[in-house]
Amino acid sequence: MAQPTQPTEYVAVTIERPAREVYAYASDPAHLSAWAAGLAATLEEVDGRWVADTPDGRMSVAFAPANPFGVADHVITLPGGEVVEVPMRVVPNGDGCDVVFSLRRPPTMTDDELARDRAAVQADLDTLKRLLEAR
Repeated sequence: MAQPTQPTEYVAVTIERPAREVYAYASDPAHLSAWAAGLAATLEEVDGRWVADTPDGRMSVAFAPANPFGVADHVITLPGGEVVEVPMRVVPNGDGCDVVFSLRRPPTMTDDELARDRAAVQADLDTLKRLLEAR
């Protein structure tokens, strides 16, 4: 079944840490609950899968395999079975890097919902920046 193209916005932050360090931290599901507040308060590895209990049931997160290109894409499977693809990159920028998150807008999303999602993603990236620059 064909899926319509969704408008995309890019939410980014510059982090004054080497790209390889930021990528290693940001792409490790064990660290998600420390910086991605909107995802899950607790995430644990169960039988090789990263899962979290939510009020609606269990959800899971799977990252792209480790790679030298900074691709930190991940897939979130919601409790109802809906799959959300999350494109994310860590791009070298001098001695630091940029973390770029692709925020997709489904056809049913309102302007207010998009603004809330954008603010939540920016807050998560700002938290990632604070955590990593404090190291």
